[in-house]
Amino acid sequence: MRVSTDRVCIVMMSAVGDAVHVLPVLHSLKRANPAMHVTWILQPGPAALVRGHALVDEIIIFDRSSGVSGFLDIRSKLQDRSFDLVICLQVYLKANIITSFIKAPVKLGFDHARARDLNWLFTTHKIPPHSMQHVQDQYLEFCQWLGAPTEPVTWGLGPWSQEERLWQSSFYSKIERPVAAIVVATSKPQKNWLPERWAKVCDTLYADFGLQPVLVGGRSPLEVEFERVILERAKHKPLSALGNGGLRGLVGIFDGAELVLSPDTGPLHITVALDRPVVSLIGYSNPKRVGPYRKFSDLIIDAYGDPGEDYPISMENRKDRMHLITVEDVLAKVQLWDTNYRFNN
Repeated sequence: MRVSTDRVCIVMMSAVGDAVHVLPVLHSLKRANPAMHVTWILQPGPAALVRGHALVDEIIIFDRSSGVSGFLDIRSKLQDRSFDLVICLQVYLKANIITSFIKAPVKLGFDHARARDLNWLFTTHKIPPHSMQHVQDQYLEFCQWLGAPTEPVTWGLGPWSQEERLWQSSFYSKIERPVAAIVVATSKPQKNWLPERWAKVCDTLYADFGLQPVLVGGRSPLEVEFERVILERAKHKPLSALGNGGLRGLVGIFDGAELVLSPDTGPLHITVALDRPVVSLIGYSNPKRVGPYRKFSDLIIDAYGDPGEDYPISMENRKDRMHLITVEDVLAKVQLWDTNYRFNN
């Protein structure tokens, strides 16, 4: 089926990691149709990450925190617009409601098996059924359905403006050692490692690898508490950049770092998009589905599966696994980075 892609609306609104996974979709579609105009409906958080991207022509903000008035506002913003194609990458109820507001002859969504919350009722066309695979590959299925080339997989997520480059330069001018950025926590407690163990890792990064640990993330109460414990227990105090520069500042920090250490969270995927080596600590989510895409698989610490377990790709989450990761596990991956990546960047 031939579908016009001159005016395309993307519905993927909330998660930072998912927003990162949308970027290769845009590159693929723009390769097929350079004249394509992209409107992306986003919540404020991930909007801050992708605003200014060369392939994003327009962002419409959906403020979920406003409740019903947020939905009324987005409906008002969409009522006088029309598109050739809507790509429905999010399958939750809020996305279904917003998809129903959009005027387009083709609303492309997931097949019935993967369309949760009755998502299939709100789309006109579906991509074919497919076995479970990495989230990035799952999104690229939409490009395959549209006949757009999916290779090479490109994100284009580096610092974009002179202002961002100056911010990055100013940040790093105060640091005398190569940086190891540590994502201290996520919004899901089940994905987090123990802060006292991060403190021990910080000491070894500094003393044995000649790195300057830098704590990164937001300033949620949990992150601030983790920061307190790490700074209190570490002998070689890491620098804290929590909340420094927002998401775009985080991009700048990662872009200049020698190494990143992160649990399963959006910043992990930002790091991969920037092609920076990342030690991934994963126990709650299936790393075959949400781990670093095509890169740095040798630096994954997989606490999701038991030793020797050949588990399938699935959406199943496993609780109470992150504590199984030891300080020695993390430092072994840092040593592997030191051997295989340190002088290759």
